[in-house]
Amino acid sequence: MEKIITLLRESGAMLEGHFLLSSGRHSDRYFQCAKLLQYPDRAAAVLARVAERIKEDALSIDAVVGPAIGGIIVAYELGRQLGIPAFFTERDDAGIMVVRRGFTVQKGDRILIAEDVITTTTSALETADALQALGARVVGLACLVDRRGPGVSLPWPLYEAARIPAASWDRESCELCKQGLPLVKPGSRKRI
Repeated sequence: MEKIITLLRESGAMLEGHFLLSSGRHSDRYFQCAKLLQYPDRAAAVLARVAERIKEDALSIDAVVGPAIGGIIVAYELGRQLGIPAFFTERDDAGIMVVRRGFTVQKGDRILIAEDVITTTTSALETADALQALGARVVGLACLVDRRGPGVSLPWPLYEAARIPAASWDRESCELCKQGLPLVKPGSRKRI
């Protein structure tokens, strides 16, 4: 895990400060994994151990699906290493996670959801809802960074490259707001 943390830092993908997460929560740490994923060799190296663990568990998977935007490259790289198709879900005009662009899911397909970072698991759960509505079965979740706090559980096995705890608060109880530190919103979702 130290090697992964080093790669995150060297890539500028692990930031420290006062951040607004796409979940709406505030945190002292932000993971901009796109900064690491821009280097294909680093993406391959970080996700190699995740792919190995999936193979060791003999997890039967038909496809890897990542929610846009953060899960696209992670899904692609895991699909490449596992030798299976990879695609993504995305939000429609109403903000609902859907499968489109001609991607198809068959009834009974076993899907591994792939994310860059999980905090509240909202995107993964929304992706699961979209896939299950089409008859697919979610069999696991893979991610680069698991930063979940206490009480955030998953209904599937988790395959993370690194578990890196980070403080997280709702806006009303944010320790960094109380200190008057400026809030930065580096994420992709429109929320402030």
